[in-house]
Amino acid sequence: MNPKSPRPFGPSPATARRRLTAVAWGLAVLFGGVASAALADAPPAVTAVPASQPQPDVAATLAECVVPGPAGERSATFAAEMTTLPGSARMQMRIEVQERQPGEALFHAIVAPGLSAWRTSDASVHIYKYLRQVTNLGAPASYRALVHFRWLNARGAVIRRAERLTPRCAQPESAPAAAQVEQLGRRPHA
Repeated sequence: MNPKSPRPFGPSPATARRRLTAVAWGLAVLFGGVASAALADAPPAVTAVPASQPQPDVAATLAECVVPGPAGERSATFAAEMTTLPGSARMQMRIEVQERQPGEALFHAIVAPGLSAWRTSDASVHIYKYLRQVTNLGAPASYRALVHFRWLNARGAVIRRAERLTPRCAQPESAPAAAQVEQLGRRPHA
C-alpha cells in the first residue's frame, strides 16, 4: 500500500488505542463514582485478619448529636474504644471527622487544628477510650467519624490496624424550635 494513500477502513491503530483508553477511563470513572457513592453510607469497614489471630475488639460510635435552636451551637461527640492484643505494648487511635453536604456523593475529611491527630495510650492500659467533640458544625450537612486504630509492639512498630465508621450526625438547615439532643441513638424524654 502507498504510504500516502488513505487507510482502507477505520482509524489508525494509535487513534484506536487512544479512543479505547478514553472509553476505558470513562467507564472506570462512571462505575467508580457509582461504587463510591454506594460505599459512602456503607457499614463500618472490617480489617481482614487470618483466622489464627484474634479479632481486634474495637468500637466507634456517635455518642451525641446536638441540633440546637436558632441561638444554640451545633455539635457532635464521637467515641472510640479499643482493647489490647497479645504482643501489643501501646495502642493508638485517630478520629477523622468527615462531612457531607447536600448534593455531595461522598464524605470528605474536615481539616482543622487538633483534628486527626494520633492519640497514644500509656503502656499499662488494657482498654483505651477516647471522646472527640466537634463544635460549630455547619448546616445543612451530615457528619461522621472514621476511626483508625493501631496496635504497637514494645519497639513502637505497628503490628495491627483496624478502621470503623460511626453513624451519621445530621444537621438540618433550620433547627427545630426546641433544642434536640440525640444520645446513643435515643432521644431523651421531655
